[in-house]
Amino acid sequence: MNTYEKQMLAILAEGKAKGGIVSVKAEFEAEGTRIDEFLRLLEIARRADLKVGLKIGGCEAIRDLIEARQFGVDYIIAPMVETPYALSKFAAARDAVFPADEQADTQFLFNVETISTFKNIEDMGKIAQKSKLGMVFGRVDFAGSLGKDRSFVNSPEMESYVCKVAEVAKAAGVDLVVGGGVSPESIDTLRTIRKTHLNRFETRKVIFDSSILDTDRIETGLALAIEFELLWLKNKRDFYKAISTEDEKRIAMMEARQKVKTFA
Repeated sequence: MNTYEKQMLAILAEGKAKGGIVSVKAEFEAEGTRIDEFLRLLEIARRADLKVGLKIGGCEAIRDLIEARQFGVDYIIAPMVETPYALSKFAAARDAVFPADEQADTQFLFNVETISTFKNIEDMGKIAQKSKLGMVFGRVDFAGSLGKDRSFVNSPEMESYVCKVAEVAKAAGVDLVVGGGVSPESIDTLRTIRKTHLNRFETRKVIFDSSILDTDRIETGLALAIEFELLWLKNKRDFYKAISTEDEKRIAMMEARQKVKTFA
């Protein structure tokens, strides 16, 4: 492990002990996490004794599900699932890849991140209950689907949307996770949602157990999550920078040979 990765490991260990951190996460969807990046994240998480969440590319992303199974991912999230039919396709894809006896080791969830999904949430809740699929409310994309910007995520109106979904998830007996623009300014909103139903909440890279909201350590946890993500981005930048420049000397030499038409 390099210096950045050792620092990230220390942050996660502290976050697990003091800040409610239970998992890290990556995305094959919008973030476009590459396999080599994901393997580094996986090693850091396992050394910290944390779970790993992975957002796949779609409700029927079979290849992503196969790789998630190979990696031993703990949480698998399907994005942009807007209709009961799409949710049923996700459940069928899961069942095609994961044998029944393995499904108990992995939790499967779908994103509630558009107003279209919200309008179908009652019917989707019935499928979620039958298929044991949790819900992840993505507030930033949800705001975008309403023509709003990120400043809308902590508004009373957004809170009412999330609380309605929380009611449906609770009635279905499935987990609810809230993400999207989570920051210290979100704490009061998250506490209100938790009164209805909330199992976890998440930043871009870190997932928290919602019980941390009942303590005064939540801000410590969020600060550690920000520090972790910053180190992750720096590590990623330096990794690909090294790859992009590793052949510069050979390229220069070959270009020089090309000019004098000398080959060896």
